[in-house]
Amino acid sequence: MAWGGLFLSFSRPSQDQQKSCLSAAGGFNYDAPLHGASRPKSVAKLTAGDTEASDKALVERGFFVNRSRVLVGSGTTTFNHAKSALLSWKHLALGWANVEPDTPVKAGTRFCICYKELIPWVMLPLQIAYVTDGNGGNSSGHGKGCVFAYGSGTLQGHLLAGEERFSVQLDEDDQVWYEVMSFSKPAHILSSLCYPYVQLRQKHFAHQSGQALLRHVASRSRDTRFPWFVTKSKGRMKDKHKRNPTVPRNR
Repeated sequence: MAWGGLFLSFSRPSQDQQKSCLSAAGGFNYDAPLHGASRPKSVAKLTAGDTEASDKALVERGFFVNRSRVLVGSGTTTFNHAKSALLSWKHLALGWANVEPDTPVKAGTRFCICYKELIPWVMLPLQIAYVTDGNGGNSSGHGKGCVFAYGSGTLQGHLLAGEERFSVQLDEDDQVWYEVMSFSKPAHILSSLCYPYVQLRQKHFAHQSGQALLRHVASRSRDTRFPWFVTKSKGRMKDKHKRNPTVPRNR
């Protein structure tokens, strides 16, 4: 249901409700020159010091800039696990906030972040503005400087106006970093009145997203390091089933 320009639901929104939200939402609700402004300026230097200058320019235009960065691990295997998390939206599987996991990660895709706030759920419509998949100049696609990132812009009907980028990078020291970067400002009277609270929730969201990604990578790493344990466990379950069949054999 739409209320006061917002898309609300008193239970977790269904896919049909999300489709209705996206059909009713218009285009981007922030200035066209800023579409894609969260895109990494340099694939090889995602965390370069010139980010301060770009952040300052956004602040001067009235946006709140939020960055959250966490060390995931090291090596190409960890990078690939982190990338797979972004492709399957594991970084947003937070319980109180989520995206449909089969949402395609490609430019132009429209989707909802379903967000639980107090009693109702809020559907926040967005569109993927860009996808960056760089290899740092290495033809194998797995060299140092690899970065995978995508940014989503807010649509009409969103509480905020701006963009948010999720990225993973394998830096020159072989370390894998996950970063959430966003710039936004109020786009609704509710977010205007409660903006200090909204800013705190944005920081909390970014932190929780980092923790979700770390859990996913740790789980994938265990499966990769100890495949024999998974296989052996399944074998034991199969043997147990043979010894204690649920359906007795005919005699």
